[in-house]
Amino acid sequence: MDVREVRDLYDQVRARPPKQMGRETAWFDGVLRHTVAYNFIDWWDFAEDRAFEIAAREAAFYAPLGDLKWKVYAHDRPANLPAALAAAGFAFEHLETFVALDLADAPTWPAQQAGLEVRRIADRTGVEDFLAVNAAAFQDTRTWNADSLTERLADPTLAIYVAYADGQPVCGGRLELNPGTRFAGLYGGGTTPEFQGRGIYHQVVAARAAEASRQGFRYLMSDARNTTSLPILKRLGFQPISELTPWRRSGAT
Repeated sequence: MDVREVRDLYDQVRARPPKQMGRETAWFDGVLRHTVAYNFIDWWDFAEDRAFEIAAREAAFYAPLGDLKWKVYAHDRPANLPAALAAAGFAFEHLETFVALDLADAPTWPAQQAGLEVRRIADRTGVEDFLAVNAAAFQDTRTWNADSLTERLADPTLAIYVAYADGQPVCGGRLELNPGTRFAGLYGGGTTPEFQGRGIYHQVVAARAAEASRQGFRYLMSDARNTTSLPILKRLGFQPISELTPWRRSGAT
Protein backbone atom coordinates (compact mmCIF):
# COMPACT_ATOMS: atom_id res chain seq x y z
CA MET A 1 0.00 0.00 0.00
CA ASP A 2 1.33 3.43 -0.97
CA VAL A 3 1.03 5.42 2.27
CA ARG A 4 1.36 8.84 0.61
CA GLU A 5 -1.27 7.97 -2.00
CA VAL A 6 -3.73 6.79 0.66
CA ARG A 7 -3.13 9.94 2.70
CA ASP A 8 -3.77 12.16 -0.31
CA LEU A 9 -6.90 10.21 -1.25
CA TYR A 10 -8.28 10.58 2.25
CA ASP A 11 -7.55 14.30 2.26
CA GLN A 12 -9.98 14.50 -0.66
CA VAL A 13 -12.64 12.86 1.53
CA ARG A 14 -11.92 15.33 4.32
CA ALA A 15 -12.31 18.24 1.90
CA ARG A 16 -15.49 16.91 0.27
CA PRO A 17 -17.21 14.64 2.80
CA PRO A 18 -20.27 12.66 1.70
CA LYS A 19 -23.64 13.63 3.13
CA GLN A 20 -24.60 11.93 6.37
CA MET A 21 -27.95 11.78 8.12
CA GLY A 22 -28.09 14.13 11.10
CA ARG A 23 -24.91 16.01 10.20
CA GLU A 24 -24.79 19.49 8.70
CA THR A 25 -21.66 20.51 6.82
CA ALA A 26 -20.98 24.06 5.65
CA TRP A 27 -17.94 26.00 4.45
CA PHE A 28 -17.34 29.33 6.19
CA ASP A 29 -14.38 31.61 5.58
CA GLY A 30 -11.63 29.01 5.52
CA VAL A 31 -13.21 26.33 7.71
CA LEU A 32 -15.43 23.34 6.91
CA ARG A 33 -17.86 23.16 9.84
CA HIS A 34 -19.64 19.97 10.91
CA THR A 35 -22.58 20.42 13.28
CA VAL A 36 -25.76 18.85 14.70
CA ALA A 37 -25.00 15.14 15.31
CA TYR A 38 -21.27 15.81 15.65
CA ASN A 39 -19.46 19.08 16.28
CA PHE A 40 -16.05 18.80 14.69
CA ILE A 41 -13.60 20.36 12.27
CA ASP A 42 -11.13 18.33 10.24
CA TRP A 43 -10.60 20.44 7.10
CA TRP A 44 -9.67 24.09 6.62
CA ASP A 45 -7.72 26.39 4.36
CA PHE A 46 -6.21 29.50 5.90
CA ALA A 47 -2.77 31.03 6.31
CA GLU A 48 -0.62 31.19 9.42
CA ASP A 49 -1.39 34.87 10.00
CA ARG A 50 -5.10 34.04 10.54
CA ALA A 51 -4.72 30.97 12.76
CA PHE A 52 -5.31 32.67 16.13
CA GLU A 53 -8.22 34.75 14.81
CA ILE A 54 -9.98 31.76 13.24
CA ALA A 55 -9.39 29.41 16.18
CA ALA A 56 -10.99 31.97 18.52
CA ARG A 57 -13.85 32.57 16.09
CA GLU A 58 -14.67 28.87 15.78
CA ALA A 59 -14.50 28.42 19.55
CA ALA A 60 -17.09 31.20 19.93
CA PHE A 61 -19.30 29.82 17.15
CA TYR A 62 -19.45 26.29 18.59
CA ALA A 63 -19.63 27.27 22.27
CA PRO A 64 -23.46 27.29 22.44
CA LEU A 65 -23.65 24.08 20.38
CA GLY A 66 -21.68 21.81 22.71
CA ASP A 67 -18.24 20.24 22.75
CA LEU A 68 -16.07 20.75 19.67
CA LYS A 69 -13.32 18.45 18.42
CA TRP A 70 -10.70 19.83 16.01
CA LYS A 71 -8.69 17.02 14.40
CA VAL A 72 -5.17 17.97 13.31
CA TYR A 73 -3.14 15.56 11.18
CA ALA A 74 0.66 15.71 11.18
CA HIS A 75 0.85 17.02 7.61
CA ASP A 76 -1.77 19.73 8.15
CA ARG A 77 -0.94 23.41 7.99
CA PRO A 78 -0.52 26.10 9.21
CA ALA A 79 2.29 25.16 11.57
CA ASN A 80 1.04 27.45 14.34
CA LEU A 81 -2.44 25.92 14.47
CA PRO A 82 -1.80 23.88 17.67
CA ALA A 83 -0.65 27.03 19.45
CA ALA A 84 -3.71 28.90 18.17
CA LEU A 85 -6.04 26.15 19.39
CA ALA A 86 -4.44 26.12 22.84
CA ALA A 87 -4.82 29.91 23.05
CA ALA A 88 -8.52 29.58 22.14
CA GLY A 89 -9.20 27.20 25.02
CA PHE A 90 -8.84 23.85 23.27
CA ALA A 91 -7.21 21.03 25.22
CA PHE A 92 -5.00 18.35 23.71
CA GLU A 93 -6.71 14.97 24.27
CA HIS A 94 -4.36 12.13 23.41
CA LEU A 95 -2.12 10.98 20.59
CA GLU A 96 -3.75 9.04 17.79
CA THR A 97 -2.57 7.55 14.52
CA PHE A 98 -4.56 7.50 11.31
CA VAL A 99 -4.23 3.94 9.98
CA ALA A 100 -5.59 2.09 6.95
CA LEU A 101 -5.98 -1.48 5.77
CA ASP A 102 -6.18 -2.43 2.11
CA LEU A 103 -9.13 -4.82 2.16
CA ALA A 104 -7.69 -6.60 -0.86
CA ASP A 105 -4.89 -7.73 1.46
CA ALA A 106 -6.96 -8.25 4.60
CA PRO A 107 -5.85 -11.00 6.99
CA THR A 108 -7.66 -14.23 7.64
CA TRP A 109 -9.91 -13.22 10.50
CA PRO A 110 -10.15 -15.52 13.54
CA ALA A 111 -13.15 -17.81 13.89
CA GLN A 112 -15.91 -16.48 16.13
CA GLN A 113 -15.52 -17.55 19.73
CA ALA A 114 -17.94 -19.91 21.41
CA GLY A 115 -20.53 -18.03 23.41
CA LEU A 116 -19.86 -14.80 21.50
CA GLU A 117 -22.28 -13.25 19.03
CA VAL A 118 -21.47 -10.14 16.99
CA ARG A 119 -24.64 -8.40 15.80
CA ARG A 120 -25.36 -5.46 13.58
CA ILE A 121 -27.81 -3.62 15.76
CA ALA A 122 -31.16 -2.51 14.40
CA ASP A 123 -33.15 -0.91 17.24
CA ARG A 124 -33.07 1.39 20.26
CA THR A 125 -32.18 -1.46 22.62
CA GLY A 126 -29.10 -2.21 20.55
CA VAL A 127 -28.14 1.47 20.57
CA GLU A 128 -28.38 1.53 24.35
CA ASP A 129 -26.19 -1.58 24.55
CA PHE A 130 -23.62 0.09 22.30
CA LEU A 131 -23.64 3.27 24.37
CA ALA A 132 -23.26 1.33 27.62
CA VAL A 133 -20.25 -0.53 26.23
CA ASN A 134 -18.76 2.71 24.89
CA ALA A 135 -19.09 4.48 28.24
CA ALA A 136 -17.51 1.58 30.13
CA ALA A 137 -14.70 1.09 27.62
CA PHE A 138 -13.59 4.72 27.50
CA GLN A 139 -14.52 5.77 31.05
CA ASP A 140 -16.02 8.90 29.54
CA THR A 141 -18.85 10.82 31.19
CA ARG A 142 -19.84 12.46 27.88
CA THR A 143 -22.69 10.57 26.28
CA TRP A 144 -24.14 10.26 22.82
CA ASN A 145 -27.71 11.21 22.13
CA ALA A 146 -29.46 7.85 21.95
CA ASP A 147 -32.39 9.32 20.01
CA SER A 148 -30.24 10.75 17.22
CA LEU A 149 -28.13 7.60 17.00
CA THR A 150 -31.27 5.47 16.79
CA GLU A 151 -32.54 7.65 13.96
CA ARG A 152 -29.26 7.10 12.15
CA LEU A 153 -29.85 3.35 12.04
CA ALA A 154 -31.83 4.12 8.88
CA ASP A 155 -28.78 5.86 7.40
CA PRO A 156 -27.05 3.64 4.81
CA THR A 157 -23.71 5.28 5.66
CA LEU A 158 -23.73 3.81 9.20
CA ALA A 159 -23.54 0.31 10.66
CA ILE A 160 -23.17 -0.33 14.41
CA TYR A 161 -21.99 -3.67 15.77
CA VAL A 162 -22.15 -5.03 19.31
CA ALA A 163 -20.55 -8.23 20.56
CA TYR A 164 -22.51 -10.17 23.17
CA ALA A 165 -20.84 -12.70 25.45
CA ASP A 166 -23.54 -15.09 26.64
CA GLY A 167 -26.08 -12.35 26.01
CA GLN A 168 -24.15 -9.56 27.74
CA PRO A 169 -22.98 -6.59 25.61
CA VAL A 170 -19.19 -6.44 25.98
CA CYS A 171 -17.75 -4.76 22.87
CA GLY A 172 -18.98 -2.45 20.14
CA GLY A 173 -17.98 -0.23 17.26
CA ARG A 174 -19.31 1.89 14.42
CA LEU A 175 -18.65 1.50 10.72
CA GLU A 176 -18.96 4.79 8.83
CA LEU A 177 -19.30 4.29 5.08
CA ASN A 178 -18.30 7.08 2.71
CA PRO A 179 -20.23 6.53 -0.56
CA GLY A 180 -18.46 7.66 -3.69
CA THR A 181 -15.06 7.15 -2.06
CA ARG A 182 -12.76 4.21 -1.38
CA PHE A 183 -12.93 4.58 2.40
CA ALA A 184 -14.96 3.05 5.19
CA GLY A 185 -14.04 3.98 8.75
CA LEU A 186 -13.88 2.28 12.13
CA TYR A 187 -14.98 4.49 15.02
CA GLY A 188 -15.96 4.12 18.66
CA GLY A 189 -14.57 0.62 19.02
CA GLY A 190 -14.08 -0.50 22.59
CA THR A 191 -14.43 -3.39 25.01
CA THR A 192 -15.65 -3.30 28.60
CA PRO A 193 -12.69 -3.61 31.01
CA GLU A 194 -13.52 -7.07 32.33
CA PHE A 195 -13.60 -8.54 28.81
CA GLN A 196 -10.48 -6.90 27.41
CA GLY A 197 -7.59 -9.06 26.25
CA ARG A 198 -9.79 -11.89 24.98
CA GLY A 199 -9.72 -11.10 21.25
CA ILE A 200 -13.30 -9.83 21.20
CA TYR A 201 -12.31 -6.49 19.65
CA HIS A 202 -10.82 -8.48 16.73
CA GLN A 203 -14.23 -10.02 16.13
CA VAL A 204 -15.93 -6.62 15.94
CA VAL A 205 -13.24 -5.35 13.55
CA ALA A 206 -13.74 -8.46 11.41
CA ALA A 207 -17.51 -7.93 11.21
CA ARG A 208 -17.07 -4.34 10.11
CA ALA A 209 -14.36 -5.25 7.61
CA ALA A 210 -16.63 -7.89 6.06
CA GLU A 211 -19.42 -5.35 5.59
CA ALA A 212 -17.09 -2.73 4.12
CA SER A 213 -15.69 -5.29 1.70
CA ARG A 214 -19.18 -6.49 0.75
CA GLN A 215 -20.12 -2.92 -0.15
CA GLY A 216 -17.08 -2.51 -2.38
CA PHE A 217 -14.83 -0.25 -0.31
CA ARG A 218 -11.07 -0.55 -0.86
CA TYR A 219 -9.70 0.84 2.40
CA LEU A 220 -10.73 0.41 6.00
CA MET A 221 -9.37 3.25 8.10
CA SER A 222 -9.39 4.33 11.73
CA ASP A 223 -8.24 7.11 14.03
CA ALA A 224 -6.52 4.75 16.46
CA ARG A 225 -5.55 5.72 19.99
CA ASN A 226 -1.84 5.06 20.36
CA THR A 227 -2.20 3.39 23.75
CA THR A 228 -5.19 1.13 23.04
CA SER A 229 -6.43 0.23 19.56
CA LEU A 230 -3.28 1.10 17.57
CA PRO A 231 -1.20 -1.94 18.65
CA ILE A 232 -4.15 -4.25 17.95
CA LEU A 233 -4.89 -2.79 14.52
CA LYS A 234 -1.23 -2.93 13.51
CA ARG A 235 -1.19 -6.64 14.36
CA LEU A 236 -4.19 -7.04 12.05
CA GLY A 237 -2.32 -5.46 9.16
CA PHE A 238 -3.34 -1.80 9.39
CA GLN A 239 -0.56 0.59 8.37
CA PRO A 240 0.13 4.00 9.93
CA ILE A 241 -0.65 6.82 7.49
CA SER A 242 -0.32 9.97 9.62
CA GLU A 243 -0.08 11.03 13.23
CA LEU A 244 -3.26 12.69 14.47
CA THR A 245 -3.94 15.01 17.39
CA PRO A 246 -7.51 15.71 18.47
CA TRP A 247 -8.11 18.98 20.33
CA ARG A 248 -11.33 19.40 22.30
CA ARG A 249 -13.09 22.45 23.66
CA SER A 250 -16.05 22.16 26.02
CA GLY A 251 -19.19 24.04 25.13
CA ALA A 252 -22.82 24.07 26.21
CA THR A 253 -24.00 21.25 28.47
